[in-house]
Amino acid sequence: MAKTFRQMVAEARSEVTVISPQDAQQKMQSDSNAVLVDVREPSDLNPLGIIPGALNVPLGVLPLRADQELPERLREMKLQNRDAQVITTCGGGGQAALAAKLLKDMGFNKVAMIDGGTTGWKDAGLPVQQA
Repeated sequence: MAKTFRQMVAEARSEVTVISPQDAQQKMQSDSNAVLVDVREPSDLNPLGIIPGALNVPLGVLPLRADQELPERLREMKLQNRDAQVITTCGGGGQAALAAKLLKDMGFNKVAMIDGGTTGWKDAGLPVQQA
C-alpha cells in the first residue's frame, strides 16, 4: 500500500529520538563533535533562516554525503563518524524525521531530530541567521 508524506513522517518519528529545541541547543553546546544537519534545499533556507552552525545537506543527497564507501568527493566528512551525535532539522520537522530515520538506518548510533524543526527552534526564542 502506498504511503503519504505524513504517514512516512509519522513512521519515522516513531523510530527516532525527538528532542526539544532547547535540548538540541544544549547537546550542540556540550558536545563539540555534534553535527546539526539542516536537510532543506538551499533555496528553501530563507526567509526562515538557518540555525547557526548547521550544515546544509539536502535530504535528497544526504545518503550520498553520509555514505562511507562512495568516493570522498561525494561524501561530507562531518557525516562519517557513526558514533557522533547528529541532530537533524528542516523547516517544520517532517523532512528532519525522514533524515533522522535514514541516518539511523545507515548505522548512526546517536541520531535525533528537533521537534518542530527550525520553526520550533525559532519559536523557542533561539537564534537563526539568514543563509
